[in-house]
Amino acid sequence: MARLVIDPVTRIEGHLRVEVTVDGGVVKDAYSSSTMWRGIETILAGRDPRDAWLFAQRICGVCTTVHALASVRAVEDAVGAVPPPNARLLRQLIAAAQFLHDHVVHFYHLHALDWIDPTAALRADPAKTASVAQSLSDYPRATTALFASVRDRLKGFLASGNIGPFTNGYWGHPAYRLPPEVDLLAFSHYLDALEFQRDYVRIHALLGGKNPHPQTYLVGGMASPVDPASQDAINDNTLQQLAQLVQRGVDFIEQVYLPDLYAIAQAYPEWTTYGRGIGSYLVFGDYTPSAPAKGQPPQGGLFPGGVLVDGKPEPFVRDKVSESAFHSWYRYDDAKASLPPWQGSTTPDYTGPQPPFDQLDVAGKYSWLKAPRYDGRAMEVGPLARMLVGYTAGDARIKPLVQGALDRLKLPASALMSTLGRVLARGLETQLMARYSLELVNRLRDNIAGGDLTIADNTKWDPASWPDGKSFGVGFHEAPRGSLSHWVVIEDGRIRNYQAVVPSTWNASPRDDRGNPGPYEASLVGTPVADPARPLEILRTLHSFDPCMACAAHVYDADGEAVAKVLVQ
Repeated sequence: MARLVIDPVTRIEGHLRVEVTVDGGVVKDAYSSSTMWRGIETILAGRDPRDAWLFAQRICGVCTTVHALASVRAVEDAVGAVPPPNARLLRQLIAAAQFLHDHVVHFYHLHALDWIDPTAALRADPAKTASVAQSLSDYPRATTALFASVRDRLKGFLASGNIGPFTNGYWGHPAYRLPPEVDLLAFSHYLDALEFQRDYVRIHALLGGKNPHPQTYLVGGMASPVDPASQDAINDNTLQQLAQLVQRGVDFIEQVYLPDLYAIAQAYPEWTTYGRGIGSYLVFGDYTPSAPAKGQPPQGGLFPGGVLVDGKPEPFVRDKVSESAFHSWYRYDDAKASLPPWQGSTTPDYTGPQPPFDQLDVAGKYSWLKAPRYDGRAMEVGPLARMLVGYTAGDARIKPLVQGALDRLKLPASALMSTLGRVLARGLETQLMARYSLELVNRLRDNIAGGDLTIADNTKWDPASWPDGKSFGVGFHEAPRGSLSHWVVIEDGRIRNYQAVVPSTWNASPRDDRGNPGPYEASLVGTPVADPARPLEILRTLHSFDPCMACAAHVYDADGEAVAKVLVQ
């Protein structure tokens, strides 16, 4: 069987290599490898825990806020600090804005080009496109003149020969099946989404000082003053700007994102049968009015916590989380194959081939990612997990939302466990979060109007107030890409150990010590590959998890000889 090597995978964030074996035009086996070491955990060792969130948010240049939040929650859990209601609301507003921004960027600018062909949009009739657009929603930018202008703009762009992110795409691939008018409609919204995400992220500037890397977190609360009488604080004018931005988010998601998502889903029904993956899902839970209990994730919030194993729901149990380094370029000093995060370490031990090389030795260590496991099982995390856990639990918000989408597409619930189901789940939770953001603004306004201007509890700021000896803390957060947790051990006022178990580590993990594949690896098995030189189908499933990037894909035959070299921007 020929092995295809895609390295780096493009339109994701970070560095990802995938090697798959293909037989009869179908993927039979897959291996996922992260080719870059992060190492933030080692940088944090020995530092003041109150500074941890400032370093931790540098783990990623896209998901800055989520690591800051998980980190500050971990330290608060360890020292016993409890942020007041206003601080929790401000944090949730920042996190919710990250959700919308992230999911819109993923759908239009990272993943949509797996489903839409901009070159086909040149054949579209603008009048028919306007008719299609007006049949889908009441979004005002849906006129014949607008789509004619967009088509002319696209034509000039493609004719320029300098087409930036569209260079060396798989345009004309037989797997593209949208009518030209829908291609033109989606490309027009691709441009609108650029403007939307630029504007919407101003919420971070209003509440966090800037984006990326907000500056207003604080152990015990937030550093953003709240005072309706001050021009130097979050005041009535700030709340009005927030309300306008949040409402714009609701409008864009419901008038643009979801109609486009349904149009794509209806055109590619067979993709509800590919990309199922491991079939086990994990959600910590998040977005609650109250602070979590010691050592536990937030419960009773927008996203209910829980675990689904073979369709059976279970409560999440913290101490069932561990990480295997058996196939990872790390060394555990006590020689155990798997360790819980508080006992884990991040000691690099690269034993892979020296570049340049053709293929990884997948019988040994082959990734810089560890393999997180829950009770010994690989688990998928992210939007699909959240929607499935909430749907199974009969959550009052999630179940009708998901059922409505299934009814509209005439699909059974089992269809969610697929490549397209993953994309649909992300769109649905974006709508859920957009509407929840309106609630958050109203609750913050009500608190302030009631005279509550407290943003921090500083009683645990002084290390002298912290527990004696070692203290253990964990910060759970449902980030856009999935369940995120930071684990800290504090001793003598300094960080003794720090481990971050991030969503992409769960989903992109290599095999564990029992040989069980990670979710990326399992989901690719059974994927059709019509043209090995243009493995569009593999990208569809990988992108459905929301990695992100741009790249060159190198394809090799069974003898390791290059078949083709494909650049994807």
